Amino acid sequence: MTAAPGPFDDAHDGPDGARDRRGGDARDLLPTATPARTRAAVRELLRPRRALAWTAFAMMAAATAVGLLTQPLLGHIVDLVTDRREAGALTLPVVLLVAVAAGQGVLTAIGRTMVSRLGETVLAELRERFVERALRLPLDRLEKAGSGDLTARVTRDVSRVAEAVRGALPQLASSVLAIVLTLGALAVLDWRFLLAALLAVPVQAYTARWYVRRAVPLYARERVATGAQQQQLLDTVSGAATVRAHRLEALHAGRVDARSRAAVDLRLRGVRLLTGFYNRLHVAEYLGLSAVLVAGYVLVRDGSASIGTATAAALYFHSLFGPVNVALVLLDDAQAATAGLARLVGVVDARAGAGRTGPAEGPRPAVGVSVSGVSHAYEPGRPVLRDVDLELRPKEKVALVGASGAGKSTLAKLLAGIHVPAAGSIDVGGAAPDEPGRTVALVTQEVHVFAGRLADDLRLARPGADDEELREALARVGALGWAEALPEGLDTVVGEGGHRLTADRAQQLALARLVLADPPVAVLDEATAEAGSLGARRLEEAAERALEGRTALVVAHRLSQAAAADRVVVMEGGRVAESGTHDELRAADGPYAALWRAWSAGRAADAEQDAERVAERSTERQAGGAGRSGP
Repeated sequence: MTAAPGPFDDAHDGPDGARDRRGGDARDLLPTATPARTRAAVRELLRPRRALAWTAFAMMAAATAVGLLTQPLLGHIVDLVTDRREAGALTLPVVLLVAVAAGQGVLTAIGRTMVSRLGETVLAELRERFVERALRLPLDRLEKAGSGDLTARVTRDVSRVAEAVRGALPQLASSVLAIVLTLGALAVLDWRFLLAALLAVPVQAYTARWYVRRAVPLYARERVATGAQQQQLLDTVSGAATVRAHRLEALHAGRVDARSRAAVDLRLRGVRLLTGFYNRLHVAEYLGLSAVLVAGYVLVRDGSASIGTATAAALYFHSLFGPVNVALVLLDDAQAATAGLARLVGVVDARAGAGRTGPAEGPRPAVGVSVSGVSHAYEPGRPVLRDVDLELRPKEKVALVGASGAGKSTLAKLLAGIHVPAAGSIDVGGAAPDEPGRTVALVTQEVHVFAGRLADDLRLARPGADDEELREALARVGALGWAEALPEGLDTVVGEGGHRLTADRAQQLALARLVLADPPVAVLDEATAEAGSLGARRLEEAAERALEGRTALVVAHRLSQAAAADRVVVMEGGRVAESGTHDELRAADGPYAALWRAWSAGRAADAEQDAERVAERSTERQAGGAGRSGP
């Protein structure tokens, strides 16, 4: 038993992966892209949309330029009042001010709409790439990182980037344009006004640099800490029954508390950093405004500028307060979004696991499987498999049996390419099982029914399948009857929020997907274990039909499956203990024969109990009928 972890000490989150170390508990987090790779990914996403980007930029620039006419018009009004002109002279400047406001509003709305459309389109494509790659990541990679890391990326990081795209990006684009064009307008009024305004720039630049240098690593660590916090919560909640059974409540509560404190501490450091950022910005604002007012006073006294011009210059600089503050303050959102974006791009760039793009055209060739000297361990020094050798001939059905912990499921996952063996090799038809274009499909007892139409769930295995092909697959596994009896047939919504399927029907659905995917090699890892005794025979028959014509490895939950297999392989302590046909192994009187005797005795006892229950119910019904009959 390990002690509860201490405060958040350190985290490495680089391009090649990340490791989260706390109190001796380590997780290899999913990779995070480097800043250069993140910028390159953004450029790749923007490249097909250059026309929209340039049009949006032009509209925003036009809106900003029109808005900059406000200050000289106000300065002109000041000059008219100073010269004691009649009230009628103010009509034209006022009308022009209204026109400027209307024009700026229309152009800004169009420009921001275009910027938002650009950002949402790019974000949508990034999401699609992220989800596609995340679904294809090797399972062992996800297990090492923990589901909390992926959950944090797909929730918090995506939300941060989306918020930045919808709010920060349009505001930042508008603010940068306003700053550049306003400084140009100051130069047009008089170059000395520009020089006075630029006195604030060193303070602002120092403030921005000071903030960015501290914010980037702080936000990166905060993301890692949040992911670790979510992972610990998931581990504790999902294993609540085990935690209570072993009285580990205090230990897990301590871990949750430690990781929550780490995340909160980093968030508070971010708040303090932001407060210091604002304080420095105020210094720059007052310094620049004072310099512009002094310059205006000197120029008006020398006759180099009118009072209206000096007023326009002061108004120009004052109008910079908003854009400059927005641009610099948005650095906070930008840094948070950039950290999240780097984590999304890191997953997009991650090496995907093997995946099939669909069934091959034409008949599949028969494929054999060769396992040579395979050893595997989930933790160093604790091997699960030891020097396993196994051959599966083309179209041979091999049943894998053994006690719990013998290594059956591990071997099945290695064969399916979900894990990579620590030693040895696995050859599937001349290729490694995790290579692209692999020909192995895995069906386990943990079946997920996706929310949506039943037909769409089936088409996950073959997107181009028509309704007739779906019905053929369902009929092959004995599921067509109940599928067509659903309220809307194959169009019935199943899964979360829809029609709930029983465990045996969900497993039949998984077997139908196997038929549609049509792999030459199939691995069934206790795929019929979730069914009750009444559904077991039906599921075993469905599995038999789904495996016809394929090379198959079946991790048998019931020894009736082993008896029907071409060959039986018995595993003990991570090694192959026996191999042969059902009759041969029973005659050998070894481990398999012992398992068969125990299983047969258990079946007999179950049958006897079932008969007793039937008899009891029959007696109760008869007694009830007698009680209801008259004299």
